[in-house]
Amino acid sequence: MDLASCRIAIIDFGMGNLRSVEKAFHKVGALGAFVTDDVRKVAEADKAVLPGDGAFDSTLRSMERSGAAETSLSFIASGRPFLGICVGMQALFTDSEEGEAGVKGLNVVPGHVHRFVGGDGRKVPQIGWNNVLLNPDSPMARGIDLENAMAYFLHSYYCLADNAADVAASTEYGVTYCSAVEHDNVWATQFHPEKSGPIGLAILRNFARL
Repeated sequence: MDLASCRIAIIDFGMGNLRSVEKAFHKVGALGAFVTDDVRKVAEADKAVLPGDGAFDSTLRSMERSGAAETSLSFIASGRPFLGICVGMQALFTDSEEGEAGVKGLNVVPGHVHRFVGGDGRKVPQIGWNNVLLNPDSPMARGIDLENAMAYFLHSYYCLADNAADVAASTEYGVTYCSAVEHDNVWATQFHPEKSGPIGLAILRNFARL
């Protein structure tokens, strides 16, 4: 599929840094990326992206109300490429320590979301650039200088995947955690690729080329 004509739906469920994600895809040549809150347009797209900002529980409730949860699960089940970003990654996990007890994630990636513990000079939330140890065998890592890979983070909670095979990248911040996943047709990053310079753009380009 031609990169420029690939239809990439960026799901608008009322939360998330949407336009910067759209602009980043356009910058790498994926001109068919578009923001939409229309679940029918998402269902018709070639690929879908779930950005997210804010708390886990409010994100999942907004997704349920808007229909984005059901649409995302149906899209993933179809086998088409799907990308989660930041809280959009956490939403794909089983559950989280954040927010109201009992709010479950989409459980696409088996695992749990935990709160950082501060100390030793570490602040919570983690804000800024940090190293990313990418799996060199992952398609996500194509074209990236793996020895110097850094990305931009902004989060107070981190993911731990149950299955090591799902971990596409890891990062250390008092604990070594899963900062990117690759689970069948699903990719996700805890960091913001749209804010992570050449490395982030390379990941978006690799996703658009799937």
